[in-house]
Amino acid sequence: MAMKIKLLELTDDKARILFEGEGNTYINALAAELLNDPDVDVAQRRQAFKFTDPELVVTTINGRPPLLAVTDAAKRLSSVAEELLRQVKTLDTA
Repeated sequence: MAMKIKLLELTDDKARILFEGEGNTYINALAAELLNDPDVDVAQRRQAFKFTDPELVVTTINGRPPLLAVTDAAKRLSSVAEELLRQVKTLDTA
């Protein structure tokens, strides 16, 4: 199932992205991974109310495009998940 996102705001150094129908787990992991990027200044999940969709706010420095930072962080998370799945499959066949 595809994740639905909506770009709420985009400038040279800031992006606000709404994750429709998503819980906090992925957005929290993505925000944490974004903070590993030295050109990311702020990466935080916002949610007005518990029953509303979460929003990710990202600000960057040194000219780093915020959507590129988000894309790179998502790829790194995907890579970690793929490695975990590979290791679990290895355990399952042992």
